[in-house]
Amino acid sequence: VQLQASGGGLVQAGGSLRLSCAASGRTFSRYAVGWFRQAPGKEREFVAAISWSGGPTDYGDSVKGRFTISRDNAKNTVDLQMASLKPEDTAVYYCAADSRAYYRGSLPYEFWGQGTLVTVSS
Repeated sequence: VQLQASGGGLVQAGGSLRLSCAASGRTFSRYAVGWFRQAPGKEREFVAAISWSGGPTDYGDSVKGRFTISRDNAKNTVDLQMASLKPEDTAVYYCAADSRAYYRGSLPYEFWGQGTLVTVSS
């Protein structure tokens, strides 16, 4: 499956942004999807994940209550709605897919998108 992340940009602190992960190729509805981010000089960090059905979700502690992950299997997309953004949310955001389950660790994911840059100004 091929993944394309989009929606990044520059936003002021306190603002909102919506990222989208579009998939093509195999049956996307059978894949769990995770969002990760990586800031300069830092390790890749788990942000959020969603099961193939859209039911179970999981969030990293730093974004819980501010970010919402959702999916539309008819459109082959997984979105990440980000609110109350902080400068520390600045990073390149990646989406990843796996046919088995979602994980907080990045290593198990089978497919990755190219990343989209989110910059939050103070």
